[in-house]
Amino acid sequence: MSFNPTKLPQWTELEQHKEELAQVHMRDMFKADNKRASKLKIEAAGITLDYSKNRINDQTIDHLMSLAKATQLPEAIKAMFDGETINKSEDRPALHIALRNRSNRAIDVKGENITDTVNASLEKMKSFTAKVDSGEFAGFTGKKLRTIVNIGIGGSYLGPKVVSDALKPYWKEGFDLKYIANIDGTDFAETVKGLDAETTLFIVASKSFGTLETLKNAEAAREWFFQQGGQPEHVKNHFVAVSTNVPAATGFGIDEANMFPLWDWVGGRYSLWSAIGLAQMLVLGSDTFEALLQGAHNMDEHFRTAPLESNMPVILAMLGVWYQNFFDAESHAVLSYDEYLQDLPAHLQQVDMESNGKRVTHDGEPVTWQTGSVIWGGTGTNGQHAYHQLIHQGTRLIPADFIMPLTSHNAVADHHPWLFANFLGQQQAMLEGKTLEEVFQELKAKGLTDEQAKALAPHKVIPGNRPCNTITFKLGTPEIIGALIAMYEHKIFVQGTVWGVNSFDQWGVELGKILGNAVFDAIETGNTDHLDGSTAALIKAFKEVN
Repeated sequence: MSFNPTKLPQWTELEQHKEELAQVHMRDMFKADNKRASKLKIEAAGITLDYSKNRINDQTIDHLMSLAKATQLPEAIKAMFDGETINKSEDRPALHIALRNRSNRAIDVKGENITDTVNASLEKMKSFTAKVDSGEFAGFTGKKLRTIVNIGIGGSYLGPKVVSDALKPYWKEGFDLKYIANIDGTDFAETVKGLDAETTLFIVASKSFGTLETLKNAEAAREWFFQQGGQPEHVKNHFVAVSTNVPAATGFGIDEANMFPLWDWVGGRYSLWSAIGLAQMLVLGSDTFEALLQGAHNMDEHFRTAPLESNMPVILAMLGVWYQNFFDAESHAVLSYDEYLQDLPAHLQQVDMESNGKRVTHDGEPVTWQTGSVIWGGTGTNGQHAYHQLIHQGTRLIPADFIMPLTSHNAVADHHPWLFANFLGQQQAMLEGKTLEEVFQELKAKGLTDEQAKALAPHKVIPGNRPCNTITFKLGTPEIIGALIAMYEHKIFVQGTVWGVNSFDQWGVELGKILGNAVFDAIETGNTDHLDGSTAALIKAFKEVN
């Protein structure tokens, strides 16, 4: 029988339970239970999750955990950690957890203990980092390499950039890190502007060494290097690769000794823990990078061993299922009250939407239930003066994650207490709202007449009862950042399991790449007969000005 979670009795029970809670306000839930906040809280790997501000009660959690078990979540978790082939459409395991397996638990893939393989790669990264630090690996004029430019896109850009930005306080003095991802020439031109070729190291991050955007930017970087005085024989001093395509990389001019491996059992969006993180290790140092891995491993172990009902990624995931599939929520906001985490929503957009944006189950049958959520967000308090209005008074239900460190790397006057006050105030507004009667009485107290107050009051009503999660930690250390990202990775896997989809392939992305190549050929040849009328007309307009 084809997988269909909506046919399970546990799904039906949740539908009925939702109707029971439909008219219950979270205000009343807190009034009825003064221990609610302490009961609905989990601590793991240095992170605290307060999920009390959700439209749930004890029975909700029981129902959600029953659904998780009915969709064989415990078995799926074990299968992933055991290295089983859970990426069915590509006939591969999904073993990003092996990249940060700090306890060195043996993980076999087709008879090979990949733990040894991963550790060997990490040692090579550490050795190279030490050589760059000391100047043993130097530029063509003998100067030390101190500006690192990471050339990569998708998982070779978004996740790594989150890490380097989040850990900016831990950067080694004298180092700088820049990224080139987009094939837009402006991205390249603005990034290399002002760089010193003698002290710049380019890392070409592409498993195939053939990703269009990455290859074109690498070729542009090499040409820029030549224009700055470098020679073809010097490419090996300023370019290294994270790739499996040795012939292509060596043909580019990269020394095979300075190539770092990737494996087909790691998807790009889960690869920041691998040699894709070389740029981050270079600016952070190997100890800091290993602390990042340790934090992720701490969350992995929590996810692997904790009971479902006290498992942080599981709770987050099942709350997402609750709102998306039973309350018809279409999006989820990630609101980080930490400037260092400003790019976290962009990374989670890729990891989540590329993983669970699927329309068929594992067995290829079309789904009839919602999968994947639209992920968006930004930093507080900026968002409060923009899109928070939609969250508070809009017609859509938008669950949110509020994320904040309790202490700051940069204590400026009383900024952090004010930031924390806003962090909590926005959640209070989502929880409590303001009723028509409360608004009316406030307006009357300000001196408005009954008529004036009645006219204005509806505009100021905030319904409240809008759900959110509160995610806090003491300080954004390497261990915490590792745990935070791993937490979201596992949340996504849990949701994919419940929905019965493969969270580890991305065929929709592949189609866009293929069609883009075909369109480029049409631009070059001028032959648009095989294209639709809109595309053909747009190519014509493009060629008229180029």
